[in-house]
Amino acid sequence: RQTLVKDEKVKHGSYPRVVCCCRKKCLLFNDVVLIVATLHTGFSRRAKSFEMILIGRFLEGIGAGRTPHYSMLM
Repeated sequence: RQTLVKDEKVKHGSYPRVVCCCRKKCLLFNDVVLIVATLHTGFSRRAKSFEMILIGRFLEGIGAGRTPHYSMLM
């Protein structure tokens, strides 16, 4: 099943948002998510907050799950 996004055909294994926004921007946004997650995890010891570790790990999981979809596009 093929869908059209802004008159472009979606390749197999790619998401319409990635085709629409282009791969480089999506990868850079994903890097920002991973940097924020790393900062949350890193500063959790100084803040003595267990919740910051949970937030950081949650964001790392989201970033790790989205990366393969963006890198498959060519």
